[in-house]
Amino acid sequence: MSQSTTRMLTRVKAVYLFIRENGPVSTGEIAEEFGITDRTVQRDLHLLAYNGLVNSPNRGRWKITNKKVKIS
Repeated sequence: MSQSTTRMLTRVKAVYLFIRENGPVSTGEIAEEFGITDRTVQRDLHLLAYNGLVNSPNRGRWKITNKKVKIS
C-alpha cells in the first residue's frame, strides 16, 4: 500500500472516530478539527457513507450509522 493511501485511510478512520465521539457534526467542524479542506472532508465522508458507516439525515450534519465496525 502506498504511503498516501495509508495516510488517507488513517485520516478516514480518525474522521469516523471523531464523528462517533462528537456527532452529529458538520463538514466545517471536521475540516477545522483535522486542518483539511472541506473538499477533502467531503471525499472522506463519501467513502464512509458509501460503506454505510455514516449518514447525514439533517442536511450537512453527519452521524454514524448502526453498522457494526471493528476498529483495529
